[in-house]
Amino acid sequence: MNIAIIGCGYVGYVVSNYWHSNNNFMLTATTTNPDRVPTLETVAQKVIVTLGNDIQTLKSVLKNQEVVLLTVGAKNADSYEETYIDTAKTIVSLLPQFPNIHQVIYTSSYSIYGDRNGVWVDEESPPAPANRNSQILRKTEDILLSANNDNTRVCILRLGGIYGPGRELVKIFGRAAGTTRPGNGEDITNWIHLDDIVGAIEFARNHRLEGIYNLVDDSHLTSKQLLDNVMTKNNLANVIWDAANKNTRSYNAWVSNQKLKDAGYQFIHPQIIF
Repeated sequence: MNIAIIGCGYVGYVVSNYWHSNNNFMLTATTTNPDRVPTLETVAQKVIVTLGNDIQTLKSVLKNQEVVLLTVGAKNADSYEETYIDTAKTIVSLLPQFPNIHQVIYTSSYSIYGDRNGVWVDEESPPAPANRNSQILRKTEDILLSANNDNTRVCILRLGGIYGPGRELVKIFGRAAGTTRPGNGEDITNWIHLDDIVGAIEFARNHRLEGIYNLVDDSHLTSKQLLDNVMTKNNLANVIWDAANKNTRSYNAWVSNQKLKDAGYQFIHPQIIF
């Protein structure tokens, strides 16, 4: 099978490594950073340096592919539209030329649900992106889903906060030890381990999933529970919460993963690993 991984960063690299090690696949990986080429050449037969809006180069990437995995990540807030929307538009505009592509898988974010005051949401809940970046992610989903048809299935995985090797929770939150944060810490968090991102992407590919699936674990800890656990496990000072100051976090929802479970996916890490 021929697979293109567009945007081979933290997630894309590990997925490519999994496919390279476990299957007889021909992998093409793209990156915007020439310095990453030698590393990516260890997990993909072909590596191409390109931006997502470079239509001619992306056309050569998509040629002869059967599956496209889109795992792009913006370097900063200013590059969100170019990274997500422009790449999605380019891919969708080219898909009619490549009928052999039977699936597109895109890693999105649960942040598009916005601030729901911690209430439960699922894939049928209307998104309410609270800021420009989340609005761009929502628009990117819509662009890609517009290409879904009987020949080419489009699968959107809405990821929780990503953690795993090299991105352990203590690395993410360790600097917060002993600091004061606004709010009472009762907002709900949603996380997903890198192993389950790889597992769910492979599950989506193998079962030709289409449509939207939330990819979060079962923990749904509050921020306070999460940070207390991180600090305690690592012998660090607890975070102090200042309820007099409003928490400005732009997303707070209890995200259901039941649809993915009903499809048959079994989580490798259903609970957070500290």
